[in-house]
Amino acid sequence: MDKIVVLTGAGISAESGLSTFRDSGGLWDSYDIMDVASIEGWNRNCELVLEFYNERRKQAHNAKPNAGHLALVELERYYDVTIITQNVDNLHEKAGSSKVIHLHGELSKVRSSIDEHDVYDICDARINIGDYCKKGSQLRPHIVWFGELVPKMDEAIELAENANIFIILGTSLAVYPAAGLIDYVPNHTPIYVVDPVKHNTIFRSSVSFIEGNATVGVPQLVKQLIEDK
Repeated sequence: MDKIVVLTGAGISAESGLSTFRDSGGLWDSYDIMDVASIEGWNRNCELVLEFYNERRKQAHNAKPNAGHLALVELERYYDVTIITQNVDNLHEKAGSSKVIHLHGELSKVRSSIDEHDVYDICDARINIGDYCKKGSQLRPHIVWFGELVPKMDEAIELAENANIFIILGTSLAVYPAAGLIDYVPNHTPIYVVDPVKHNTIFRSSVSFIEGNATVGVPQLVKQLIEDK
């Protein structure tokens, strides 16, 4: 079965009502990003960081998958599909996607402040000052902050290298190292980009653009790929 690798970004979640940090008036708009998404911000004011992610976790828990998410699930009936997402919500899982890799962590999980492998699933619960892991350290969001290593990057690179089809949707390819995955896709592998605006950031002859947002463009692309089987 052909392997499809899908790289998703904030654009697909935005269509389910989850604001990105670039949205004017969105949740991120009230914060300096380095205050809530860096280890330095955590060390300065962990209570602020916890409250920020408590709010994001609640919003993500209430959000529902959109037509873009659901179309990717349909694709699994015909292809071996793995989703590599930069998003920290679980909308792909809610939709029913069976293989999802979260590069930047997950809102529904927390981890020890001293052991990144000591991870707990908390669903939509809050984390407060004084909530400790089994080793006695303060729990922190299971999020990869700016300046931290991306633990699942090697796995994502291997998937990109072995993809028969590579799809990019909901991302401007502006955030590294995730944006660098495109460099590992073999030259002969077809690449499809779903975006409301056609851009020229990928200099490959094998790139096809589907102009439109995720709720329109992804079902269109999935229909095309199924018909091509």
